[in-house]
Amino acid sequence: MTDQAWMRRAIALARAGVGKTGENPSVGCVIVRDEKVVGEAATGLGGRPHAEEQALAQAGSWARGSVAFVTLEPCAKRSSGAAACSSLLVEAGLSRVVIACEDPSTLAGGRGLVRLRQAGIRVELGLLRHEAASLYETYAPKGSD
Repeated sequence: MTDQAWMRRAIALARAGVGKTGENPSVGCVIVRDEKVVGEAATGLGGRPHAEEQALAQAGSWARGSVAFVTLEPCAKRSSGAAACSSLLVEAGLSRVVIACEDPSTLAGGRGLVRLRQAGIRVELGLLRHEAASLYETYAPKGSD
């Protein structure tokens, strides 16, 4: 499959959760290794757990060296005190993270990208941005979840 196909799968996961995640956005995450899905999820009901943390839990050790396709920039900070998704992706040892849309938060936007890049993970931003953007039209971030 192509990167676009994997991202469309992530968008479909996120779309199914729109309106069910409280104040948090519905995010889709698909983790791929050797052209096979090793983990995938959408933001949980009420906004937690986050898509990335669920997909990483499914992938386990298969996440190392894999590629994550995420519909929204992985969070850089969480109000709950839990580990941020960008940190979890770094700890898991992914080789590349492909993101459709940046986090629109003025307090957190861009920080997840910086964390991933500083860890040496290849980050690609904007794949199918226009298809994913409709998921976040009503999302009004407050800086972190």
